[in-house]
Amino acid sequence: MATTSDIRKGMCINFNHDTYKIIEFLHVKPGKGPAFVRTKLKSVTTGKVLDNTFSAGHKIDEVRVETRTYQYLYDDDNGFHFMNNDDYSQVYINKELIENPQFMKPGENVTILFRADDEMPLSAELPNSVVMEITHTEPGLKGDTATNATKPATTETGAEIRVPLFINEGDRVRINTDDGSYQERMKD
Repeated sequence: MATTSDIRKGMCINFNHDTYKIIEFLHVKPGKGPAFVRTKLKSVTTGKVLDNTFSAGHKIDEVRVETRTYQYLYDDDNGFHFMNNDDYSQVYINKELIENPQFMKPGENVTILFRADDEMPLSAELPNSVVMEITHTEPGLKGDTATNATKPATTETGAEIRVPLFINEGDRVRINTDDGSYQERMKD
């Protein structure tokens, strides 16, 4: 059994008869009254996000998880299919369990968390950033690099992002998968 002092981002716990992943947490020690931990939890079975506050020293039931690297193959109406590069076994994950799936390209490697007890896949985590080609955007004007103005663009996977005005169709850009923000243009 763990306590609230062991809470960290990405930790999985059993809470209210379900398995939750901690997305955010904040230890709060007010000037008056006991300390507590404010958390944002995401259900790994339904994808539902809820806020909860634990009092300091509260016992929590930690779920042991294992991470493995899988290759993204394809998606269908219900979810996504991945393949283990070592033994070529395949695993299926619901759409709700993946954050920002619009940034996944077939052939891309992702990290999948499995519950150690029953080998159930809990979630898939994309790399911190991905490189994608811009398939559609309005043409930029020469000299429009002094301001931080942005324009909409569509990537090869169909994701909509905002890019600087100097980015054109066919350019390859690095994108932050957490918030979908443009990071840099890649050199060829």
